[in-house]
Amino acid sequence: MAAGSMAAALCHRRLQAQTAVRHPLLETSHPGIAKARDAGLAVLKPSPAQLQHGLELHAQSLVFDAYGFAPRAGLDVEQFQAVMAKGASDEVLDDLRETMTMTRAAKVTEEREEFREAMRCGGVTCIFQNAGEEGHDPLRLMKRLAHFTYLGDMLRDTLIRASVPDDIERARAEGKQCLYLTGNGVPLRERWQTVAEELSYIRLFFELGIRMMHVTYNRRNMLGDGCAEPANGGLSDLGRAAIAEMNKVGVIVDVAHSGLRTSLESAQASTRPMVASHTVCAALNPHIRAKTDEVIKAICDTGGLVGICCIPNFLGRGSNIAALIDHVDYVAKTFGTDHVAIGTDVAHTSRYSKPVADKSGRKRPERFAALWPPGSLDGSSTGRETLAWTNWPLFTVGLVMRGYKDEEIQKILGGNMLRVCRAALETAAAT
Repeated sequence: MAAGSMAAALCHRRLQAQTAVRHPLLETSHPGIAKARDAGLAVLKPSPAQLQHGLELHAQSLVFDAYGFAPRAGLDVEQFQAVMAKGASDEVLDDLRETMTMTRAAKVTEEREEFREAMRCGGVTCIFQNAGEEGHDPLRLMKRLAHFTYLGDMLRDTLIRASVPDDIERARAEGKQCLYLTGNGVPLRERWQTVAEELSYIRLFFELGIRMMHVTYNRRNMLGDGCAEPANGGLSDLGRAAIAEMNKVGVIVDVAHSGLRTSLESAQASTRPMVASHTVCAALNPHIRAKTDEVIKAICDTGGLVGICCIPNFLGRGSNIAALIDHVDYVAKTFGTDHVAIGTDVAHTSRYSKPVADKSGRKRPERFAALWPPGSLDGSSTGRETLAWTNWPLFTVGLVMRGYKDEEIQKILGGNMLRVCRAALETAAAT
């Protein structure tokens, strides 16, 4: 037995001894996944009955990550370093990194097996997949969309690229997983002649499979202010027109990265259920990526939901799996179990990932989207392992421990997001 497999087996035996529970969702030979499970269980400390019930409920449920990432493959380090040695630009290297991590599961046997193991251990039916690089340049958005179109086409024996909610339910019935695609931005033509022309790519990207779009991403754009803008300027007239077009076409409005005023005004403008797909509650941790009660209520009033993310710095209060459940619990108890989901905003990374040494000595310039206010990314990341994407079954266990009914938990796990997806398409079918 390989050293890694032996370590995983030892971890698993220790887990079994601690919990006296056996379940397929706990079975893994992957050392990283087993270690994350141990870390999560050490924080939650469920009783055997709570753990057993949570795992069984998770296995029986349609689980829908309201915003996340398919498992990421490792780089082909030799090829990557060869391209780097030829003096490739940062843009070329970034594109190559994304291409490799997002598509090698379709090409490399060991990465495909890693992908399937992570998906199995997570017990997730559907991921609302980040399939558009942050911004509103159509070609930039299309790069990541192409990667996940390709991945779904190449792994169709286990992975469905869903176009409508019925596809998600079909994947669940067939024991498969699926990706539902979000574009991470509203595509704009940037000709600035007519509103109709400027927003015409919303329908085009919908036809390509995009079902959700960010209004803004951290910074200000022509639609509104992002969460990192100190001015908090709100939604523009073009932003209101964009939301009307998204409502008409069937694209879900997402304000996860929008400023508070832009988020509030987007909710007031939307005639369809909308979301903040991966955020946290400002009442528990007043981070720039958090939403206030006023904003959350406005989103809920559309029939929409708030997805709680797994980013330790955003969660605060211990920055671990218990903090995640705290935020879910807060939304559920303050605004109702119909209006909360989990949008992890994290990915499983392949055990075959290796660091790439850049010996050029060059310093990469700071990305535009990375202009966060000072201190906003500071904070503890000690709980990161407990929030591993493959710990999804433990999120369910945590909700069982908080006393939620099974039907309430199933809404949080996926039913609420599926409902919003259906509502978004109700008008699209008639236009």
